[in-house]
Amino acid sequence: MKRILFLCTGNSCRSQMAEGWCRHFWGNKYDCYSAGTQKHGMNARAVQSMKTAGVDISAHYSKTTDELPKEKFDFIVTVCDAAKEACPYFPGGKIVHVGFQDPPRLTKDMTDEIEIMKVYNRVRDEIKDAIQKLPETLGDA
Repeated sequence: MKRILFLCTGNSCRSQMAEGWCRHFWGNKYDCYSAGTQKHGMNARAVQSMKTAGVDISAHYSKTTDELPKEKFDFIVTVCDAAKEACPYFPGGKIVHVGFQDPPRLTKDMTDEIEIMKVYNRVRDEIKDAIQKLPETLGDA
């Protein structure tokens, strides 16, 4: 099975959602992981958003690339611009950028929980759409 890493800055939201969707849609094709260039902890709203879509990521935890298994990754997918710019070197792995907006940043000044979750759900659905097309995007169809 090919190994894929979703990389973001804090491994708290977007990369975790991408890993969850990858396991959901492509768990029989890819061994899916996520990590961050830093560790920010799991975002509770990201967990809730995924749960409402039928994907449980509550057992996921925030980690850095240093905490990943030492085996080679076939694909590294950066899901934010900062991770794209600061992507560590992974020998032999094909790096692909598929960027998404950052829900915590977009909602930092918001107070209405319903409106906040609309932002998280929108980004979640954008990530879902991208992951459904993942083999095509990676040139691995």
